[in-house]
Amino acid sequence: MATVHQVLAPEDAVFGSAAAPAYRKVNGTNYPVSGLYFDAGTDESAYWKIRAVRYGSGSLALDLDWYADTATSGNVIWAAQIAAITPDSDSQDVETDALAAAATVTDSHLGSTGQRLHRATITISNLDSLAADDWVMVRIYRDADATGDTMTGDAVLTLATLSYSDT
Repeated sequence: MATVHQVLAPEDAVFGSAAAPAYRKVNGTNYPVSGLYFDAGTDESAYWKIRAVRYGSGSLALDLDWYADTATSGNVIWAAQIAAITPDSDSQDVETDALAAAATVTDSHLGSTGQRLHRATITISNLDSLAADDWVMVRIYRDADATGDTMTGDAVLTLATLSYSDT
């Protein structure tokens, strides 16, 4: 049994017609840091398409590496959902296929350093009949209007990693 890891970089995200996070690159002191800036007051979404290479079974784990742009406290609610299509087998329209129900995680800002890196993990169990080698659309968003999302300012997603079992 092995774990497959798929990296979802901010630079590879695509955006729908509704609210989208801003992509920014900040030239840090020693290296550039890129990320998607998710607003505190509006639900903004980013999408990645992947192939479920060697997917075996079970839930997906989505690790979100993020930091607060300006805040030093509060909670962020992250959400994710997928749509899966088996090429040459499924008959749904790829342009109108629905996403499965969202899974969420609440992550707390730790401490007084505003741009401290955090990691939140979402367990995605609503799999939309996911099968090995499916075409998959992954949606990640900050559920900014949900009760419990209390962090002011942007939450900056620097990297996401989707993991699953190959058995």
